[in-house]
Amino acid sequence: MTPVRPLHRLRPARASLRWKIAALAAATACLVAAAVGVLVHLWTAQDIRDRAQAQALNTLYSAMDVYRRTGTLTDGAALDPAELPAALRHPPDSNRHAADDGRVEGNLGPSVWAAQRTGGPGSRVLAIRVNMSPELYGLRRLDVSMAVASLVALGAAVPLAAYGAGLLGRRLRRVSETAGRISAGDLDARTGPTKGHDEVTDIAATVDLMADSLGQRLRTERRFTADVAHELRTPVGGLLAAADLLPSGETEDLLRARVRDLRGLVEDLLEISRLDAGAEQPVRARVPLGAVVSEAVARTGLDTEVTAAETEADRSVETDPRRLERIVSNLVVNAHRHGQAPVHVAVEGRTVVVRDHGPGYPADLLLHGPRRFHTGATERGSGHGLGLTIALGQARLLGAELRLANAPDGGAVATLRLPD
Repeated sequence: MTPVRPLHRLRPARASLRWKIAALAAATACLVAAAVGVLVHLWTAQDIRDRAQAQALNTLYSAMDVYRRTGTLTDGAALDPAELPAALRHPPDSNRHAADDGRVEGNLGPSVWAAQRTGGPGSRVLAIRVNMSPELYGLRRLDVSMAVASLVALGAAVPLAAYGAGLLGRRLRRVSETAGRISAGDLDARTGPTKGHDEVTDIAATVDLMADSLGQRLRTERRFTADVAHELRTPVGGLLAAADLLPSGETEDLLRARVRDLRGLVEDLLEISRLDAGAEQPVRARVPLGAVVSEAVARTGLDTEVTAAETEADRSVETDPRRLERIVSNLVVNAHRHGQAPVHVAVEGRTVVVRDHGPGYPADLLLHGPRRFHTGATERGSGHGLGLTIALGQARLLGAELRLANAPDGGAVATLRLPD
């Protein structure tokens, strides 16, 4: 169903924006920490390998010099060791060569080997092994430290981001509440000055400017409606008095009917202007709902079926009976004028349902609600579009809810729900 009552402020998802920003901050912090951690790990690992390789080659240079002069092995050098990687067992020349050895044996490894032939081709190979396990252990500790630091930073960043997002959310909520009040008819609602000089401030200023412009246009329209109705009231009264002086006949009856229609239009306009101006106040009393509805339908003089459950027929409600009758009669007249028979009125609890079996309400009316001097569609017949507008205004004054919808099997359905 489509509600045609004042739009209430939508309840915002208060945690949504806050936690979305917090999640974005957390994701950003995680990505930054991961990227920095990977870069530091790779750079440190490469630095450890380069320093180990340089140490192995320098040590090999010293050990080879001692071996060639004295024939002794120093600095941990060995001849053709069994653990020597295959790539260094047969060096292609007499230069120094280095290779990585990823094997781990206890606390030994991974390592970097440096090897060089002691003489010409076919001579033995002098090799030096530099163990990188202490440095790699330090790298693992660095990785753990960075992970812990990243978690600590993340733990601090998320609350700060949530707090900052909360401040932003409260400012946006204030703007949203103002827009909701304006849509509900409070033309004096304004956001007012907001802290900061950012996009939220611009949005708040734009909403206030829109409210000023909208309020001015609506006030101009209401003044025009009230002025036209007041100005027409006197000449229409004169026309009605003059029509009474005409001789009886078909012309007099036709003219009298048209003048009565014109007077009804003027009275409707005056009623709308009073509702717009907030000059109307309900006079509440406890009355039987079923009886008031039946009386309102009977006064229309239209063939309308009224039903109410036996337990509901005498249910009393506290409302303004005159305005309730006005709402029900307008809905019934609208159903007969724009719909098709049979028209049925049902009283269910605190709800009054008016249904016809015509083409139903036009889509534009269901989407935007009733608008004065706008009937929505030619198939709904002629009219000024004031009946539903008045019904809606009176329902608002009573604090009631008026909903318009189309039945699945055809026909228009108006549902009036009185407040508890």
